[in-house]
Amino acid sequence: MKTAGYHVAVIGASSLLGKELIDVLDERNFPVAELMTVSGEAGEPDLPIVELSRHPRASVDYLEEIPARFDFAFVAAEHPGLASWIERTGRDRQASPGRRAVIDLCASISKDATAPLRTPFLGGPPAAGQDQEPGKGLDVIAAPHAATLVISVLLSRLAARFQVRSAVAQIFSPASEIGVRAIDELQKQTVNLLSFQKVPREAYGDQIAFNLLPRLGAGSEKADGLESRVRNELAALLGSSAPVPAIRLVHVPVFYSTAVSLYVETQERVKPSDLVLALDGAPVAIRRASERAPSPADAAGSNEILVDAIQPDASHPAGLWLWAVADSMRIAAINAVQIAEGLHRQRQPLRLTK
Repeated sequence: MKTAGYHVAVIGASSLLGKELIDVLDERNFPVAELMTVSGEAGEPDLPIVELSRHPRASVDYLEEIPARFDFAFVAAEHPGLASWIERTGRDRQASPGRRAVIDLCASISKDATAPLRTPFLGGPPAAGQDQEPGKGLDVIAAPHAATLVISVLLSRLAARFQVRSAVAQIFSPASEIGVRAIDELQKQTVNLLSFQKVPREAYGDQIAFNLLPRLGAGSEKADGLESRVRNELAALLGSSAPVPAIRLVHVPVFYSTAVSLYVETQERVKPSDLVLALDGAPVAIRRASERAPSPADAAGSNEILVDAIQPDASHPAGLWLWAVADSMRIAAINAVQIAEGLHRQRQPLRLTK
């Protein structure tokens, strides 16, 4: 029997981001005929993947096992040989008859390339490839980090109404950004410190429980490149519409959700009510001063970017502070699936897939 749908591959399906991506594909009823999953980088603990009952599942151990007939491949975790696999796949004669898309959520293959950034979650163009000729081909599309989405939507909306002189962003990064191993390590460090025992330091290279880290320690298994990634993505997205903010990332003892403290200085003083009018609206939700301030715990599982009441800076009349939190895994996954949905709308009607 044939069904209308796509061959979809998720690379890094057992990672936190990969699991969230599969959940979002299911929630948004993306037309999947077959779902192929590949584990993430070696050494990272695998998470159990909830089966999507409507879709046949094929789990493979190596990228080379992904059939060339795939339509969409989501990259949710680092994987050895990704760049060479992309190159070989683009030349494969057994490929799918239509254009295929690789949507990179972790800048693992697009950081040194010219892959276009797409932000349909913020109302931007939903997909790349509109100017491509129909037929065979492979598009590599970059899906920005969640912190990039948060900062860019706030700055771009302010810059559309007011002249922004400068901005500074502090990103408070949770354990989930490093992976399952970091979440386990934060939990073990917390328990061990309370019982006066030695703490593990493999994921962070240092103590993170009851502590803050401006960078990962020398013994960390992970590279600390998120700060530069967000800076580069913001430069590409904002262009000349708004100044690229100075950025500092801090690792915090929080399990999930990213927080951003953003300082913005405008050319002239702006009324708080005008700021709210400029910023409020999906996916941004602004809380009043009479309401409880949003926290990373509030953002977990939410599709929104939660912003606290805007605070003027006491020393600078034209300066203002914004506090924003978001479920980083979720909004990144939603944005990536929306990219695929945009391509799907271009490709309708769907062909039947065995």
